[in-house]
Amino acid sequence: MSKTPMDKDAAARIQSAAAHDPHSDSAQDDFDRRAQSAADRHEDDDDRGTGQDADSDR
Repeated sequence: MSKTPMDKDAAARIQSAAAHDPHSDSAQDDFDRRAQSAADRHEDDDDRGTGQDADSDR
């Protein structure tokens, strides 16, 4: 299975869904916070040039 790095847009969608339904499983287990943290780490990696970004071959 291929892993797709979490990005800011995906984290925002997850946070929005958790806010819309705070009783959902993903909201209850803080998945929205973990998604945001992963997106932040991925962005930091991209800023340093170590992330797996489709545009990294420029």
